[in-house]
Amino acid sequence: MRFPFLSLLASLALCAPAPAQTPSPTTSAGSPNAGSKISAEKQEILWQKMVTAIERVDRDLSGVMAVGVLDLTSGRQYLLHGDEILPQASSIKIAVLAELYHQEQQAQQGTSGKQRLNDLYTVRGEDLVPDSDIMLGLTPGVTRLTNRDLATMMVAVSDNSATNALIERLGMENVNATLRSLGLHDTLLRRKMMDIKAAQQGRENVSTPREMMTLLAEIYRHKLFDKALTDDFFKVLSFGSSSGNAKDSKFVPVIPEGVVIADKPGELEAVRTDSGIIFTSNRPFVLSVMTAYLRDEHEGDKAIGEVARAAFEYFDVIGRASDYGRVISPRSSR
Repeated sequence: MRFPFLSLLASLALCAPAPAQTPSPTTSAGSPNAGSKISAEKQEILWQKMVTAIERVDRDLSGVMAVGVLDLTSGRQYLLHGDEILPQASSIKIAVLAELYHQEQQAQQGTSGKQRLNDLYTVRGEDLVPDSDIMLGLTPGVTRLTNRDLATMMVAVSDNSATNALIERLGMENVNATLRSLGLHDTLLRRKMMDIKAAQQGRENVSTPREMMTLLAEIYRHKLFDKALTDDFFKVLSFGSSSGNAKDSKFVPVIPEGVVIADKPGELEAVRTDSGIIFTSNRPFVLSVMTAYLRDEHEGDKAIGEVARAAFEYFDVIGRASDYGRVISPRSSR
């Protein structure tokens, strides 16, 4: 039996960027020389300009903004209100996706009772909630999907029913236990998607820029699963960024086409967020931007985009320039 929605999943996979490569971060600057000294001095000037631009956005925003930027090559980071605990909306789905790949790794290593990427799920009526563009069109009790299919829908179109099905299968406590194992105690999955009653009781899904940045960096460094799974994780996390920005990424509109962006934005009343890795040529970086208490949610979208632009312009130019500042290599493409 064939299902029309499978063609959508196939098209998402075909139009998605190639798996993001995850080279090992540089841990040594090598022997000092005149060129590297000049480069370091110029990079510091550019870094401070990036910081100034981000802080200008913060000053002009009517609400609260928190930011984390991490250079995956040098390890240098910038935090603005980096430990503020804020609602994540759909950005918490990064943690759910991470747990799916973590359990796949555990299963490959022989641990029983763990979910696999290719394990099958039959759609259940009790899993269906609003804001589920694909799942609401499927037939309960008949349509079957793999966990990876659910993950694709969760990321590419932010399907909340697919997310809830994954949370049920993976276990909410398992998601939180994995986060704790990484030392992330302020990142919490407390409720399923669209659970208004839980939200009214204060059970919000939360994180901080520092912790979301750390989670993505640890995955990038293969701390949760091996390189093959890491590459596929970032491939899935990049779904929806092309072909009209179906995921409504706050980063995509300000980043040149052809740059791989693996992120998950989030939206709630008075809240806008986005966290991910931007695979800038030779200089990938983590970016996490969270806004809350917004009078105008469009202002939050714009602010996140301006922060992303400032960060991208820094990493793009230092990734492509010589020690003396001449840009000698083109941007990477999909």
